[in-house]
Amino acid sequence: MPDAFADLVGQDEAVDTLRRAAAAAAAVLRANRPGPPDQPERPGDGGGAAAVTGDGGGAPAGPDPGAGMTHAWIFTGPPGSGRSVAARAFAAALQCVHGTGCGECAGCHTTLAGTHADVRLVVPDGLSIGVNEMRALVLRAASTPSGGRWQVVIIEDADRLTEAAGNALLKAVEEPPPRTVFMLCTPSTHPDDISVTIRSRCRVVPLVQPPAEAVAEVLVRRDGIAPDVARWAAAATQGHVGRARRLANDPQARDRRAAVLAVPRRLTSVGAAFDAASALIEAAEAEAEAAVVEIDAAERAALETALGAGGTGRGAAGAARGSAGQLKDLERRQKSRATRAQRDALDRALVDLAAFYRDTLTMAIGAPVAPVHTDTTELADAGARSWQADGALRRLEAVLACRTAIEANVKPRIAVEAMMLALWKG
Repeated sequence: MPDAFADLVGQDEAVDTLRRAAAAAAAVLRANRPGPPDQPERPGDGGGAAAVTGDGGGAPAGPDPGAGMTHAWIFTGPPGSGRSVAARAFAAALQCVHGTGCGECAGCHTTLAGTHADVRLVVPDGLSIGVNEMRALVLRAASTPSGGRWQVVIIEDADRLTEAAGNALLKAVEEPPPRTVFMLCTPSTHPDDISVTIRSRCRVVPLVQPPAEAVAEVLVRRDGIAPDVARWAAAATQGHVGRARRLANDPQARDRRAAVLAVPRRLTSVGAAFDAASALIEAAEAEAEAAVVEIDAAERAALETALGAGGTGRGAAGAARGSAGQLKDLERRQKSRATRAQRDALDRALVDLAAFYRDTLTMAIGAPVAPVHTDTTELADAGARSWQADGALRRLEAVLACRTAIEANVKPRIAVEAMMLALWKG
């Protein structure tokens, strides 16, 4: 059966919370709609300016106060747990004419497709979300819902908000417009990810890492991937739905993973360690460039056309001179996006490498757990016998330290070279 929450894997408790909140939100609309309370709701019939409370405690300004509807939410959980999937599904349930997230009505379809007029999705493609972007978003979110239900603002990677952008959002969350709902997606509620003042005004929905079996089932059902490939990809990506789908469908992604997992056997000397670091950085750069080159070219062509590039009429030369600043701003944003794409590609490689050393460690201590990388068990077993548990642990810690350093804005090449030397030394 169609369901807006169908792709939210292994999150039964969160889905139950969001369904009850959506039902409470629908009750708010019904209570504020002119006419008899039991009159069936029609699409776009939202009635007056219903509101939900802003105390973060979850009490709606209408029936069913225990259901937990409020105006601001934080979806938190590890990578691959489905934070943005949960936010989109909840937004669909809020726009659903039945208030359930049926997956069939126009509200559900347009929300899940990203075309609903009252649902705004912020997906940062650079290193941060700036204050100007956030101010514009908050201003638009204050408008009355065109469909008569809710204005919904979804911010993916809300941990990338700058301090000024966070302050702009905080003002909106403290004094929310009627029938506007904010949804933030962030790895955790640590102050480094999301400020305490924003978090205190939101209801938190914690998500868990979905089991590999559930991820494999989704890949088979939704994407038509062969069951054995789906199980392998789900295990290799540790339950990360997006990465599992990419790994199952993209031969280049499988080649990059194989190159990363070959690193341990390549570390035979200092020179080999530096060579491995260069290869890893260059592979991340190539992957990032391939991911953004078409988008960059399309953006530049569209801007040049809008600025009158190629024009020959009166004033064309002056317009060209005046466009330099806008082109420079575009280049700056594209450079930030390329840096973000490179770091994301490098982080995926580091996650795969960390999983290999995790397998080595579990084999060294005889832990009764399944390996992440089933196709490198022989290499991991050899490492376990050679390095013992303490050596495997030191290598795992070196990879995790590299990820932390890059997150702290250490230059990736320096962090990766230090990691490779630590892996070689053991």
